[in-house]
Amino acid sequence: MIRWIAFDADDTLWENEKYYHDGQTLLAQLLAPYQPAEVVEEELLKTETSNLSWYGYGIKAFGLSMIETAIRLSNGAVGSAEINALIRHLRSMLEQPADLLPGVLETLQLLQTDYRMMVITKGDLLDQERKLSNSRLEDFFEAYEVVSDKHDDIYAKLLKRHTIEPREFLMVGNSLRSDILPVVKIGGHGVYVPHRFTWAHEVVTDTNSHADGYFQVDSITELPLILETLKHQ
Repeated sequence: MIRWIAFDADDTLWENEKYYHDGQTLLAQLLAPYQPAEVVEEELLKTETSNLSWYGYGIKAFGLSMIETAIRLSNGAVGSAEINALIRHLRSMLEQPADLLPGVLETLQLLQTDYRMMVITKGDLLDQERKLSNSRLEDFFEAYEVVSDKHDDIYAKLLKRHTIEPREFLMVGNSLRSDILPVVKIGGHGVYVPHRFTWAHEVVTDTNSHADGYFQVDSITELPLILETLKHQ
């Protein structure tokens, strides 16, 4: 029986990736004199991926990778105007309100009396704390965990710290790679809620081999029905 439900934050509870998408578009526009947009997108992803072990996830890491990519693809020709444009966009990302996704508030209200809930997210600690505060969802959650990455070992340590058995734990998120498959691997449950924007790094191409380990829904509002189904398994 499920006792604990954990939610990813970005693009599960509130909008996030669309602002990164806008940043990629801006970078492609600034580098148009030097490289086509598809090359900029491909090279930015390579830079972000190679920098994960150094900078981790989040807006600041994204900004450093954009600047590095701009300098490399232009052979150092980009100037202060282009760099300032990127920095202004990054600042605007940090200033965005926590725009809740449809059905989030109503779903949390339905679940709060029967389940203990937490958030498990990755990214910059200061930015994630700011978004949680701005979202006004704090009172729904007993814990708010910001981790450097999401894989099975990290989930196992979190569950042990909170004295949660994997079979009693369900993770809800928009990333198969980070939110769902690692939890299923340690014996927990997953509900995958795809978002219209997904960072290429998070895409899992071979989903058929994992299809029996989790539920996929179109909206977070379907979560109560999934939980009712699990009660009878």
